[in-house]
Amino acid sequence: MNLGTKAYEQIEKIVPINQKLVQELNTGAHTSDEIRQAVSQIINETIDSSTEIRLPFWTDFGRNLHIGKNVFINSGSMFTDMGGIYLGDNVLIGPNVTIASVNHRVDPVQRRHLDLKSVYIHDNAWIGSNVTITPGVVIGENSIVGAGAVVTKNVPANTIVGGVPAQIIRTIKGEN
Repeated sequence: MNLGTKAYEQIEKIVPINQKLVQELNTGAHTSDEIRQAVSQIINETIDSSTEIRLPFWTDFGRNLHIGKNVFINSGSMFTDMGGIYLGDNVLIGPNVTIASVNHRVDPVQRRHLDLKSVYIHDNAWIGSNVTITPGVVIGENSIVGAGAVVTKNVPANTIVGGVPAQIIRTIKGEN
């Protein structure tokens, strides 16, 4: 997305509105219902009553964040969602997680322009505390990302990853 385009101008209209809403949300005490209602307004989609969001909650845009049912988002998480972030059902997001769907270009002349790549976190995934997920990554169903990991590549379904950069630790098998 290039600066000065009509698409960028549309984003620039939404950002100040949503930043005010995010700041108001994070500077007061709120019930779970009030938090869901405020986040629903920010993302322009209804948050299911089964979802729980702990404050502070951060997003740079808001309108391209999509949250499934029975999702838990712990405090201090940041969603850089202009490129699209999709959280499936039953996803767990640990504290201080950063999910980025936006990157800047390498060429210094174009550095202020943005490259947008959606992030998908599929059903039942668990993202540990202080994880960073980079643009374009897909986290497979039932997968676990260990605390502190930096995820730069797709994570297959039913897989545990950890480290910097994240590497496969093992496959999840039925553990009853």
